[in-house]
Amino acid sequence: MAYVITDSCIKDSLCVEVCPTDCIHPKEGEPGFEAATQLFVDPVECIDCGACVPACTSDSILAVDDLPEEKKPFIEKNAAFFGK
Repeated sequence: MAYVITDSCIKDSLCVEVCPTDCIHPKEGEPGFEAATQLFVDPVECIDCGACVPACTSDSILAVDDLPEEKKPFIEKNAAFFGK
């Protein structure tokens, strides 16, 4: 997984709009969107392009290698959303 979304996500879906591989979910209108506390990056589908990072207005998307220690649990949280 190249990128993860963390707990400061505001679900504005700007990252979803720029993702070329459609790897950020749940999207607005998908089951679970309303209940989700944040969006998630699919660890298998992410191609490490970085397009989502500048689109994120809440600075919630970080490269795995740049995650501070307290945000590392979000690696598993993103993967778990996709059952991986």
